[in-house]
Amino acid sequence: MDMGRESRWEKDAMTVEIVFALVTAVALAAVVFVAALTLALVCDLSGSAKKGVLTGGTLLGATAGMWRLVRVLRRFDEQRRKGR
Repeated sequence: MDMGRESRWEKDAMTVEIVFALVTAVALAAVVFVAALTLALVCDLSGSAKKGVLTGGTLLGATAGMWRLVRVLRRFDEQRRKGR
């Protein structure tokens, strides 16, 4: 086997980590959005206030999801480089 090539195990581990990162990022984004939606419903907001809270929840959810995705993949890359 070439030293520069990844083994099948390493490729499988990378695939699992990418799927894990995507699933947890989507789940985190959904939780943040649902929290904003719940806030809008509980406080009985209407009109532009409700739209603002939902827009903010969407932006915060997307930001949190991207943060989670990058964090998981960077941590995996660091561990892979250390040989763990």
